[in-house]
Amino acid sequence: MSENDHRALTAAQQRGVAELLRISPVADELGKRFAAAGHELHLVGGSVRDALLGRLGDDLDFATDAHPEQTLDLLKNWAEAIWETGREFGTIGATKHGFRVEITTYRAEAYDGLSRNPVVQYGTSLADDLVRRDFTINAMAVSLPGHEFTDLFDGLGDLARKVIRTPGAPQDSFGDDPLRMLRAARFAAQLEFAVAPEVRQAMTDMAADLDRITAERIRDEFNKLLCGADPLAGLRLLVDSGLAERFLPELPDLRMSIDEHAQHKDVYEHTLTVVSNAVSLEENGADLVLRLAALLHDIGKPETKAIEGDGRVSFHHHEVVGARMTRARLKAMKYPKDVINAVNQLVFLHLRFYGYGRGEWTDSAVRRYVTDAGELLPQLHKLVRSDCTTRNKRKAAALSSTYDMLEERIARIAAAEDLARVRPDLDGNAIMELLGLPPGPLVGQAWRFLKELRLERGPLEHDDAVAALRDWAREQGLTS
Repeated sequence: MSENDHRALTAAQQRGVAELLRISPVADELGKRFAAAGHELHLVGGSVRDALLGRLGDDLDFATDAHPEQTLDLLKNWAEAIWETGREFGTIGATKHGFRVEITTYRAEAYDGLSRNPVVQYGTSLADDLVRRDFTINAMAVSLPGHEFTDLFDGLGDLARKVIRTPGAPQDSFGDDPLRMLRAARFAAQLEFAVAPEVRQAMTDMAADLDRITAERIRDEFNKLLCGADPLAGLRLLVDSGLAERFLPELPDLRMSIDEHAQHKDVYEHTLTVVSNAVSLEENGADLVLRLAALLHDIGKPETKAIEGDGRVSFHHHEVVGARMTRARLKAMKYPKDVINAVNQLVFLHLRFYGYGRGEWTDSAVRRYVTDAGELLPQLHKLVRSDCTTRNKRKAAALSSTYDMLEERIARIAAAEDLARVRPDLDGNAIMELLGLPPGPLVGQAWRFLKELRLERGPLEHDDAVAALRDWAREQGLTS
């Protein structure tokens, strides 16, 4: 082990001791209860890893030889709350003094090669449990209350070296649970660790096995990857291994298209740069919607690619096609409707700014831009700025300056007109009263007319709005 690795190892051990001392009042008390009943209890998995990294939170994972019904008995009269939602997988959850604990019976879960859900079998020892875990950095344990450290696969060394390996052959690990291949990419993104060559090769060879995993589990793992500290590392690994082809084929497809804004790189590289730019603009932690929009904003380009008469490559209306593809892909990945709608709208709107020129938009166009973005406007600002990846410093500065101008105009108009809530100057009740209409489609048509008028001309005086509505009604034959 190199001197640097040795220093990293020592630092990790010191962090681990400090974190164990912090959680000891709860963890040791729980360990004593299990020991008194003749059972083992160990802090395991991500909890040990995060303790050694100095980032352990208040969620604690334990493993035990006790079966779920025995664990339940031991938690009664101790825990403040208990839940059994994971009982079929051997897991019982509880809370105590602000800590959320999950206690799982030693197990050896595997897939039968056909089903999409694991088959759970209880193990008989800590070694049985650790050998079935996904990676060596997650296969360490600390006994409670004794604090004996168990590391059968040099997870501590791999933690110091910042490398992701499996306890046994990666083919066996991924055969047990193919989602672990995606998890390897997730840890590369979250922890900024390298993936061992043999693990990378197994991911490539076994990528098709990911088809055995449900869309929901893939989505959840992918979200963690995309919201990691270095999502580009994880995304590149997904594409290079072929895993992306199994659930997000639009991403590797981008390698086939040349970006008309930057001829020196393809759309795939441009997209990764946009994701990186978006991450740098975040203000309050990872923004899943923004990152998804950055990742998917150009997926319509392969389908719209055309060679013009002068030899230039074009992607006309790729934002429209891309929005449609985005909705379909996110729906297939089982994202919730609010996420789908938000990402779809950002993809659809991301090019509109390029029609702004040097400020040629009318106030009406600015109002429509803000109204169409709605509550997504701050994310749209970040996406549009992230999309500028040109290496031409003069062009980049001009685009940035122009967007500054647009934001200033938005702020100026918003201060006068409350752009966040652009609504017609007359509501539905006023429309019905003025035109003598009952509730129905005609009231909606009148409302939409007044909203378009509001966007076009800004706020109207009440009498002007009434006059405009009456003129519209006569044109529609509603009044004489």
